[in-house]
Amino acid sequence: MYRRAAEYARGRGVIIADTKFEWGTLPSGEWILIDEVLTPDSSRFWPADAYRPGDSPPSFDKQFVRDWLETTGWDKNSPPPELPADVVERTREKYLEAHERLTGFAGFLSAVP
Repeated sequence: MYRRAAEYARGRGVIIADTKFEWGTLPSGEWILIDEVLTPDSSRFWPADAYRPGDSPPSFDKQFVRDWLETTGWDKNSPPPELPADVVERTREKYLEAHERLTGFAGFLSAVP
């Protein structure tokens, strides 16, 4: 699954740096996928044209939120601080950019609040 997704993304100028797949088993022993996959919440997407080995490239995922949280002094145990509107908006923009690059549908979701 990862290989096919990575090839698809690469053809659209996006590197899937990593992702997670969560699997479970039914009582019958059959394996099932139990969570969303290949989204900005479960993957790190990098623009291929900005990737340089050894550098931290810009990303189209929740890394922006993680980076902001690191500046707050949050102890990662207590409830997290509320995200400021600008962090929410910038994260939304990054998710939309990932969607547009991967699907080719520019502006498709830009009117959705």
